[in-house]
Amino acid sequence: MEPVSILVVDDNPEIREIIQILLQGEGFSIEQAKNGMEALQALAGQAFDLIILDIMMPGMNGYQTCLEIRKQSNAPILFLSAKGQEGDKTLGFSSGGDDYLVKPFSYNELVSRSKALIRRYQIYKGKDAASETLKPQDNIKGMASHGSDSHIIHFHHLEIDESAETVFTGGHQIELTDTEYAMLHLLVKNRRQIFSAERLYEAVWEEEYYYGANNTIMVHIRNLRKKIEKDPKNPVMIKTIWGKGYRCD
Repeated sequence: MEPVSILVVDDNPEIREIIQILLQGEGFSIEQAKNGMEALQALAGQAFDLIILDIMMPGMNGYQTCLEIRKQSNAPILFLSAKGQEGDKTLGFSSGGDDYLVKPFSYNELVSRSKALIRRYQIYKGKDAASETLKPQDNIKGMASHGSDSHIIHFHHLEIDESAETVFTGGHQIELTDTEYAMLHLLVKNRRQIFSAERLYEAVWEEEYYYGANNTIMVHIRNLRKKIEKDPKNPVMIKTIWGKGYRCD
C-alpha cells in the first residue's frame, strides 16, 4: 500500500522542514517546493493526496498557484497564511482551496485538518486508507464499480455519476473539487431536506463545526452555483433557506 503523499509549498525552509517532520511522524510521505513554479513541476510528475500551500510567496503567490493547480489536480488544498481576515479566506476558497489555516497554528490542528482532508479525498476517490486513523467507518457508502454498475442520478440538467464521482451537463463534464462534489452529492441525495451550515460542514468536512465555518460554506456554495446553475444569482437547484440553511429542490 502506497503511503499518503503530501506536497508542502512554502518559501520559508524552516516552516517546510517543521511540517515535514511533523507529518512524516504520522506516516505520510512529504515532498517540498519553495515556490509556485516548483509546486507545478512536482505535480506534473506525481499525484498527491494533499497540498499544503502558503499564500505569501514571491513571484506566483498561493492564490495564483492554486488556480494553476486546479487545472491539473483535484487534490485537496490546505492554505497556510499569516493573514486571517475573512476576505483573505474568501479569496482562498474562491481560487479553489478546501481549507484555510492561519499562522501561527498548533501542530495538532495542522494534523487534524490534514487528516480530515485526506480522509475525504480517499473516500470520494475510492482509495484505500493509508492508516487506521484514516480508515472510513463501515457506514460510509461503499464505492461502486465502474461500468455497467454505475449509478447515475439525474437532477435538473445534471447527470451525477456516483461511481466515478463526476458530474456532467449536456455530455460535458463539470470540473468540481472534491469538496464541491461532496456538497452537491449530499444535497441531491437528500433533496428537499434543509441542511444548516453546521450540519453541512460536519457532514462534508467530517469534523466539528467551528466559528467562521459558515463563511467557508457560503463561499463553496457560491462556487458550486457558478459551475452548475444556469443563473448563479437566481439559483433553482441549490436554494438558500434564509435563517435555516440550504436544500436542493
